[in-house]
Amino acid sequence: MKICITGGAGFIGSHVVRLFVKKYPHYQIYNLDKLTYAGNLQNLVDIEHEPNYTFVKGDIVDNDFITSFFEQEQFDGVIHLAAESHVDRSILNPLEFVQTNVIGTVNLLNACRHIWGNNYDNKMFYHISTDEVYGTLGDDDKFTEETHYDPHSPYSASKAASDHFVRAYYDTYKMPVKISNCSNNFGTHHFPEKLIPLCIHNIKNNKPLPIYGRGENIRDWLWVADHARAIDTIYHEGVLGETYNIGGNNEWKNIDLVKLLCNLMDGKLNRAAGESLKLITYVTDRAGHDFRYAIDSSKLQNNLNWKPTGDFEGVLSQTIDWYLQNEEWLDNVTSGNYQKYYDQQYINR
Repeated sequence: MKICITGGAGFIGSHVVRLFVKKYPHYQIYNLDKLTYAGNLQNLVDIEHEPNYTFVKGDIVDNDFITSFFEQEQFDGVIHLAAESHVDRSILNPLEFVQTNVIGTVNLLNACRHIWGNNYDNKMFYHISTDEVYGTLGDDDKFTEETHYDPHSPYSASKAASDHFVRAYYDTYKMPVKISNCSNNFGTHHFPEKLIPLCIHNIKNNKPLPIYGRGENIRDWLWVADHARAIDTIYHEGVLGETYNIGGNNEWKNIDLVKLLCNLMDGKLNRAAGESLKLITYVTDRAGHDFRYAIDSSKLQNNLNWKPTGDFEGVLSQTIDWYLQNEEWLDNVTSGNYQKYYDQQYINR
């Protein structure tokens, strides 16, 4: 089997690529990535010479390239993770998210239609999406696969549009597709624009920890290794045309999570208890900031026998250890360009 994993040099994608390359040596895994600021081949140095792994640099927005590439390689499956994924960046430049997340997805769907024709035997287009397409929650309920879409940011709107196109290709062309919508991921190799790696980096360097509003927003945190296992399970065992929600059953207020990070980091850096809490800095809230996300993943757990690890603090501690032990990786990705963006985006109250 020959599988193209888009965005395979990114955070989630690199974990999926590694899992498939190691678990399925009889598969040929192609990692297609544009290598934007969030794509980093250092994420995959441990498997880059494996005989069943190939990296190809390319842009899913370039339709001519995608068409030619798929004609040449004749893929049996696509696991589509390539996306612009940061809400703050989408507020600054919505069109970039339309191009990558919507046009790029349609280019891939068309390329699959072109090479597969009407022969869908053992073929699969698996689209990875986000829980943000569902909008926001109150205090009690959770997102299910039946929740109506209600995106509130240019990012989530672009992902919602891509989900709709994938479903439309299933209904219109009978293309074999599957979709999953996941909650917030955390783990190693995460670009430090996102909350957990940003805080680890800033605590280590005694820099302010920017917290939107009063930090009361709630997210459901999913360990990226659990997400990769879920993707593997859904790809091989999920039902065609179905959507599966993937969550960590692990809700935290942003401020409580940051305080936990501070306490864990103080212990690991031999600092006085509570020292890093002084770095917490409240900043102007994000426009259209959703209050709460929470995933009901019972369909995935009951039908496909998947469940999250459950040891959040233990896995978070391991994640911190990785960043502290890989300072060169972290320093390489925190470039001057990123610093300019950081200064532009976070404005103190």
